[in-house]
This record gives sequence, structure tokens and C-alpha cells, in this order.
Amino acid sequence: MTQAPETAPKRQHQRSSEIADNTYNAAHLLVLEGLEAVRKRPGMYIGSTDTRGLMHCVWEIIDNGVDEALAGAADRVEVLLHPDGSVEVHDNGRGIPTDKEPRTGLPGVEVVATKLHAGGKFGGGSYVATGGLHGVGLSVVNALSSRMDIDVERSPAVQGLSFQRGVPGVFAAEGPGGDFEARSGLTRKGARVAKGRSGTRIRFWPDRQIFTRDATYVLDELLTRARQTSFIVPGLEIVVRDLRGEEPVEESFKHEGGITEFADFLSPDEPVSSILRLQGSDTFTETVPLLDAQGHMTPQEVERELTVDVAVRWGTGYDTTLRSFVNVIATPKGGTHVSGFETALTKTFNDVMRATKALKVNDPDVIKDDVLEGLTSVVTVRLAEPQFEGQTKEILGTPAARSIVRKVVARELKAFLTSTKRAEKAEAKLVMEKVAGAQKTRIAARQHKETQRRKNALESSALPAKLADCRSGDNDRSELFIVEGDSALGTAKLARNSEFQALLPIRGKILNVQKASVGDMLKNAECASIIQVVGAGSGRTFELEARRYGRIIFMADADSDGAHIRCLLATLFFKYMPDLIRDGRVYTAVPPLHRIELSNPKKGMEKYVYTYSDAELQRKLAELRKKNVRWKDPVQRYKGLGEMDADQLAETTMDPRRRTLRRLTIDDAEGATEVFDLLMGSDVAPRKEFIVQGAYDVDVEALDA
Repeated sequence: MTQAPETAPKRQHQRSSEIADNTYNAAHLLVLEGLEAVRKRPGMYIGSTDTRGLMHCVWEIIDNGVDEALAGAADRVEVLLHPDGSVEVHDNGRGIPTDKEPRTGLPGVEVVATKLHAGGKFGGGSYVATGGLHGVGLSVVNALSSRMDIDVERSPAVQGLSFQRGVPGVFAAEGPGGDFEARSGLTRKGARVAKGRSGTRIRFWPDRQIFTRDATYVLDELLTRARQTSFIVPGLEIVVRDLRGEEPVEESFKHEGGITEFADFLSPDEPVSSILRLQGSDTFTETVPLLDAQGHMTPQEVERELTVDVAVRWGTGYDTTLRSFVNVIATPKGGTHVSGFETALTKTFNDVMRATKALKVNDPDVIKDDVLEGLTSVVTVRLAEPQFEGQTKEILGTPAARSIVRKVVARELKAFLTSTKRAEKAEAKLVMEKVAGAQKTRIAARQHKETQRRKNALESSALPAKLADCRSGDNDRSELFIVEGDSALGTAKLARNSEFQALLPIRGKILNVQKASVGDMLKNAECASIIQVVGAGSGRTFELEARRYGRIIFMADADSDGAHIRCLLATLFFKYMPDLIRDGRVYTAVPPLHRIELSNPKKGMEKYVYTYSDAELQRKLAELRKKNVRWKDPVQRYKGLGEMDADQLAETTMDPRRRTLRRLTIDDAEGATEVFDLLMGSDVAPRKEFIVQGAYDVDVEALDA
């Protein structure tokens, strides 16, 4: 009975959840129409709502005037930054049409300012190559402005209209504030316009409901953009006036020399070649949707023309300066035109340098970085309706641009590099010598880096002079042998493969680091040398990937002193470089204890037989007796590695094909720590107890005393 009141609400809650789930239907779907979408998602159209997005709005309006200049209808664009935060752009182009657009019945200027994807840049009738192509620039800025005024200068008189956040109408006062009456159509008539004179004047106040409070106009960016545009469109004058400060600032830009002047302006160094113009054009076919007679969009094949104009110049420096443009729009992130340009450069230089023997048969090809070193270039292409990635137009996506630019640049550049004219031939030779020099420098730098790659920060204080390093830069293949004593070092130097085997001698028994402090350890010459040579740091600063060798091998005599040295080395690595052991990179070499020289070896038997313990020696001698094989007495017993000659040491201990290595591993880290503390730590009593308990298990006859 007590459960009923609890379960009833649960069932009721389940039913209400089901009802709530079923209420999501088509009525909840929101369709943003017209300029609502721009205000709701401004970042999609202008990138952001900070200074960068605000500057993008200015570019959109300026580019409309520049497009008039590209069409040959304007030669002046004037930009004014007003103290009240508005921007005014005036061009002397044809003026936005003011007659009624037949489909909507609205004035053309109102259509392009209020309808997305409306403008004169979709067909081929008004513009051939433009910066604007989506038909959203002016309407987007209008949607994001608290007020926009557009005045069109066309004979017989100036006509204009205003907008508030994309809605046409009439303001009661100057500026964006005050009363506003929504009204469609041209609402303002101004002074008379002389025949033959025309233009468009646009002034907008950005909507601070959209843009961040600190979004502002950056004069330097505006001047830079105006300057580069004047280079790209020869003969166009762009005037920028900043009226915001106490003293007005005005700058004017006009360049008749085009991108040749631009490349000269950008060049940071002394010239190796004069500025070359690589020009040409070609056509390509593109499938685009077009309106048919019935008003339906149908895909049709359209033939396009793409014009390429590139200015290049090599200098004595090493930096690359590359600017790319489509029509008048800068593409800072490149695109298919830049890709085609760089591919053509690299392939043409390789082909010509091979043909002229500037590159020998065994020389590797030059790469893009070799060719671009010291290059200043301006890459421009012009075509109708280019494909960009997004409204911000930072990357060209038209696929045909890659092949056409590659073809034109390859043809023109090859003509220059193989020219027989004296002046061009001398310049071409200097350029190819510069590219070949860049290639040699790159290869030498890479080789030096590979040689020095194992040299880390510790080497700034110089590696120990006693280190006999290896030549290989392959960290996984190389080996460091830590050798007991200088006598063994001499033999090991002759026995090793110096390609990948390095040797570091240590003098006797190193410091027991389990007892010593970190400071004492670092003061100890032998411990410091080992850590320095391994090159990966120690303790908390240890970095496994920074190690200089793939294997660390302890190589000590096969006696009790050698065992003690190996134990001290293992203590050092376990305490300060444990990751090397965990990663399975620490080994001990296993040198032989005896050498048996056979007097009458049978077929297939080696003349010398090595054994590694007394028990193994006895078993081997018994086996030889059984086979009736004699040996020379006495059997040689090695007291140390120094007693072996180089061939014997290589054969038994160092040659990877024959040697035996024991890998140090940690199966139980906590247990290993306890053992090191017990056997090597400062506390004597537990160690004494361990020795006493183990004394009964020791074979007295086996003691090396």
C-alpha cells in the first residue's frame, strides 16, 4: 500500500514526457527570410562582429566602387571616416540604377540594398571581372547598419533613399537616432546632375547592437588596402580622409605602373633580377545554373576567359613576399591560382636547370622553398564569377585557375630562363645560381641538423672529451656502451662499429646515488657525465624522446667488481632515469669468463669456444672429452675486458649478430624501489640482516676471492 502513491506520479511523469516529446512539430521551425538571417548570424557574412567584421563592411562598399573602375566606368573612389562613427564612400561610376526593377516593381537601388543575392554581377552584361559576385555585400552592410543613406548621381538629378537596419524609409533628423517612418521607393531628391556625370555616394552607421563596443575603423589597414588596390587597378585614384581627429588626415593613391610598381614597392632587398611580367590568358568551360526563358534555373555550359598577370622578382634576401588577387580581391590564404603558380615555378626551374646542367644527374630536384627564397611576387587573375570559399573571399576555389595559371607561368618563365638575349640570359643565370645555392644550403643544413640532432642543451657545456661518439643520427639504432676502465676502452674502440656504437668510459665504481643527495650526484664527475651523454635530463626534467641513444649497455668485467659496478649503474638509472628502464632500453653486456682453444677442432666446430661461468666450463670440457676433442691447457680465464683483443671482444660482447645482452626490466616498480632501498640505501641494519640470512645459501667454493 505504501508503494502506490510513489508509482502514480511516476506514470504521470512518463505520460507528460511523451506528450512533451510529441509537441515538437513544424510549427517550431523558424525560417529566417531576407535580411533577418544576416542580423541573426552576422559572422556567416562578415566573419565576426569585432573590428575585423567592421572593416569587412567598409571593404564591401569600397569594392563596389572599385568594380566600376574595373569595368572602365570610374577612375576615382573617395572614402571618408566621419567623427560620428559613420563611413562614406563615393565613386564616379555609372551609379546604381534607380529605375524600377520589373519583377519587384521597386527601384533598382532599393533592390540591391534590401535583397540578398541581387546585383548586376551575375550575368555577363554589366561586369566582366568583379570583386563582388555573390550580390550580398551592400545588402549585408545595410542589414547591419543602424542607418544607411544611398544617393545616386544620374542625370537629371541626384536621387536617394535611407534605410534603418535594412528597412527603407525616412528619418526625421540627421544621423541614426530620432523618429523613422518605413516607406518604400526613392524618398530624396537632390541637386541637378550634369550630363555625362554620374556616381554613387553611400554612407552607413554600423549598428552597435550587432558590433562589439570596441569595434573600430583601423586607418592603417584602410590605407594599406587602398594602396594595394590602386596598384591592382592602374589609373584608379583612391582618396582616404579621416575626419575623426583634431587634425584631418588625407592620403591619395594612384599608380599607373600596376603590379610592376607593386612588386617593386613590396621588395625588401637588393635585386638579383629585374621585375618580370608573366602574362597570358586561356578559356575554360564551366557548368553554371542560368535562368531559361520560362524562369527556371537550368545547368548550362558557359565558356569563361581567365587572364593571368604575374609580377616576379628575385632578390638577395631569404624571405618570400607573395600577394595574390582575384580581380581586385586579395586572397591572403591563396587558392587554386597560387597553387598553380608555385607548381609551375618548381617544375620549370627543375626542367630548365636539368637541361642546362645547373643541376647534375645525381643532384636532387629543387623544391618550392628553394625557388621561393628571396622571391617577391604579385599573382593576379581576372575572370567572371570566380568561386570563393565563403563571403569573406580569402581563398579562390575555381579549379580551372590552377591549370591555366600553371600553363601561362610555365610558358613565360621558361622563355625567360632560356632566353638568348644577353641581358635576360645573364639575369636568368643569376636567378638559377641563387636557386641552386638555396638548394645546397638547405641540404647542408639538413645534414648538419641530422648530425647534431642528438646534441641537446647539455652540450652547450661540451660533452665529455672521453666520450667516443658514433656517427649515426638514428636514435633508435644507436647504442651507448658504458665501459669499465680506460684499458677496456682502448680495446672496445677497435671492436665497436663506430657507425652506431658509442663508448663512455667510467673510472671504477661510481657514486652510490641511493645514499647521496641530488647535489652530491650532480657534483660527481662520472654520474654527471652519464646523464649529460644520455642527453634526456634527469629526475622530473627527464624526457624519454630527448635521449641520444636507443640502447644503454653496461659493459663491465665478469667478476664481483664488475657486478658491483653494474649494480651502481642500475641504481643511478632507476633513481634518476627510470623511464629508460621502463621502456626496455637499458641492458648489461654478458662478456665470457673463459676461452677454450681447441687443438683438433672437428668439422663445423669453431677453434675457440667461450663459456660464461665455471659450471658452463665444466660442462663444455666434459662434452669435448666425450667427443675426443683436445684443447690447450690451461684454459684462459679472463680477469677483465682489457685482456681480450678487439676481435674477441667484438665477437663475444659487442657484435649484435653474436653477443648476448640482458635487458633490465621493472615488473614491480614498488618492489624494485624497496629492493634498491634495502641493498643500496643509507639504512645499514636491514641490509646486514639480509646478508646474514643469505649467507647460508652462498656456495663458498664459488666465491671469487
